[in-house]
Amino acid sequence: MQPGNPGQDPYGQQPNQDPTAPQPPHDPYGQPPAAPYGQQPANPYGQPPAAPYGQPPVSGQPYGQQQPPYGGGPTYPNAGYPQAQGQNNTLGLVALILGIASIPLACCPLLGIPVGIGGAVTGYLGRQKAAQGQANNAGQAKAGLICGAVGVGLGILAVVLSVALNVGLPTQP
Repeated sequence: MQPGNPGQDPYGQQPNQDPTAPQPPHDPYGQPPAAPYGQQPANPYGQPPAAPYGQPPVSGQPYGQQQPPYGGGPTYPNAGYPQAQGQNNTLGLVALILGIASIPLACCPLLGIPVGIGGAVTGYLGRQKAAQGQANNAGQAKAGLICGAVGVGLGILAVVLSVALNVGLPTQP
């Protein structure tokens, strides 16, 4: 401190206080101390101050209107993965499933032969759709056609062998 008035800071700040002097107890749950000289107290919770009467709310929405609930953003016509338009690949997939299933079911002629026929027919129809450009899975349809034909052939072979050798094959799975 500089010479002058004792106990007063020359820079206009509060006078120095003795840190060892007893302080009044501070209640952490009580009211915060009032701001000096009519200033607005700082908000200790970081929330924006409420709008005074007569002013629009802080969100900018007029009274009585609510914001729409949270939802997805706008969608754009060609966003995401490109998808082929007008492709019908169902027949090729069904043919492949039925054709593969007909091979192990060939030991049961009541199941293996009809499933194999279904696989061969849907495989043929799937190949026709692929040739017309309505499907793009000609390979699946061809595999279903072949597996279905093999399943039918194995089913017929199992029936012939069971009759010729008089061996009882299971008729149900």
